[in-house]
Amino acid sequence: MWGDSKTMLKSRGGVGGGGGGDGGDYFPPTPRKDWSTGLLKLVTAMVIFMAGVVIGLSVSANVSRYYYNSHTELFFPANTYSTSYCDRRGASGDCGPGFKAFVHPPYLAHSMTDDELFWRATLVPTAEEFPFQRVPKVAFLFMTRGPIPFAPLWEKFFRGHQGLYSVYVHAIPDYKLNVSKASPFYGRQIPSEEVSWGSISLVDAEKRLLANALLDFSNERFVLLSESCIPVFNFPTVYEYLINSEHSFVESYNIDTPQSAGRYNRRMAPHILPDQWRKGSEWFELNRELAVRVVADYKYYSIFRKHCRPSCYPDEHYIPTYLHLFHGSLNANRTITWVDWSRGGPHPARYGAANINVEFIQAIRNNGTQCLYNSKHTSVCYLFARKFAPSALGPLMNLTSTILDF
Repeated sequence: MWGDSKTMLKSRGGVGGGGGGDGGDYFPPTPRKDWSTGLLKLVTAMVIFMAGVVIGLSVSANVSRYYYNSHTELFFPANTYSTSYCDRRGASGDCGPGFKAFVHPPYLAHSMTDDELFWRATLVPTAEEFPFQRVPKVAFLFMTRGPIPFAPLWEKFFRGHQGLYSVYVHAIPDYKLNVSKASPFYGRQIPSEEVSWGSISLVDAEKRLLANALLDFSNERFVLLSESCIPVFNFPTVYEYLINSEHSFVESYNIDTPQSAGRYNRRMAPHILPDQWRKGSEWFELNRELAVRVVADYKYYSIFRKHCRPSCYPDEHYIPTYLHLFHGSLNANRTITWVDWSRGGPHPARYGAANINVEFIQAIRNNGTQCLYNSKHTSVCYLFARKFAPSALGPLMNLTSTILDF
């Protein structure tokens, strides 16, 4: 196009500009020449305009492609949303992440930072109806340092209930669980970071587990477990108990002891006052609404990160205090994970093979404790228990066909 315009300009110079001779430098233009000159100017202007449009569209396409490629990972991580679709009608030929993969990510690998993950996980649809058949699931969040010794027990617990649960594992970085492809733990490790006992990194891991589980829109309940936890009821009982509950289960209390009120830092005021300070078991259970709230919170998390150290143990205080401040009516104010603190000390009692029998499981299930479930009294207060040594696996497996009933 540019070559044609130059040719036109040369032609114009040859006709009107250089006749030679003493008096031939200037000739008044005739109407015909005037018309030709105007036409040439118009054509030149159109050529330049069209060239500018073409260049502009090309630059815009490159910028848009860069923007899409650099930001799409935040919404559709390549590994997480690997399933794609194409417009089969042939109308546009556009391809992109499939809807099914968006609402139910088939893989857990992604390269999002925690900030990106937390932001992505807390996007909440405003439409009341789901455009797909949603069966609510329970997300089982395992926080472990390495192997899960009770994986065989959990595998029997989950067997036959596909589609009603999801499994997520936070382990030390680069650790790979050694399980078979048929195991519900296979491929369920999330991108993880180092965790130190008693530090804010435990809260980071909890929020990381919640956020990854929130990416699956069918996950409705979220229960935190450790590698030393076991189920004390079968899956149908646990599922119905959690899915039908009107409340979440987070222990939250404050008593005047060094281990409770004594951990409060006055620098937390005025955002957190002494009478608002709470303590509770780390092993929580949350519904989807509260899980979103916890992951989305940065203000109070920052206060704990700054002031709840070195012996404050934020994993025992952050969520209990945060829920007490803003969402106490949604909380049953108790844990559903049994543990034995009767021996004293910083750690609970640990049970091995010698302790496991039918009477022991029955005692955990019904130990005289009464609690409220949907505002009604019940003796079924604990669905899980800790803390168990790996040697307990064999005796527990022997009880699956009897009292555990799975």
